[in-house]
Amino acid sequence: MKKTKKERQHLLTITIKENPFITDEDLAEKFLVSVQTIRLDRLELSIPELRERIKYVAEKQFDEVRSLPIEEVIGEIIDIELDHSAISIFEVKEEHVFKRNQIARGHHVFAQANSLAVAVINDELALTAKANIQFKRSVKQGERVIAKAKVIKIDDGIGRTIVEVTSFVNQEHVFTGEFEMYRSEKSLKDETR
Repeated sequence: MKKTKKERQHLLTITIKENPFITDEDLAEKFLVSVQTIRLDRLELSIPELRERIKYVAEKQFDEVRSLPIEEVIGEIIDIELDHSAISIFEVKEEHVFKRNQIARGHHVFAQANSLAVAVINDELALTAKANIQFKRSVKQGERVIAKAKVIKIDDGIGRTIVEVTSFVNQEHVFTGEFEMYRSEKSLKDETR
């Protein structure tokens, strides 16, 4: 059932507050209106477009990252708790896919997961020592990959951290990786003082 403009805008505000990364297309489908109507509603409500919402959240979160500069992260970090967990979003564009079939080149999906595994490490130096990865299905142009990193184990004795990364398109699992990350000994010594 269609809502009045006032009801729709109220629900739109709540929906975006709950999920700031929802697209205008998804909102239009949810509220049974055109994408243009959603854009006009957002404009009236002073709600920025998706890209600006992502950028805002990423800038707030990135102040915490120690292991690499923001321009070296593949995708946009939207949530991070160092040595615990992190989430990033990667939009698959034309430059990321094979021209003949619009399937993303695997190294882009891997790079998103790997850079997230590096970013979650609370250290000035974090390098991938070993990775065990599995692609569950191909990712296509226009899809949005959400990668979630979780620190599984920190071994201060050998300066290694195990990070598990799972990637999804919508709710579908597309990639899994377990990354063994090297941390600098200096950082580990500083933490034990």
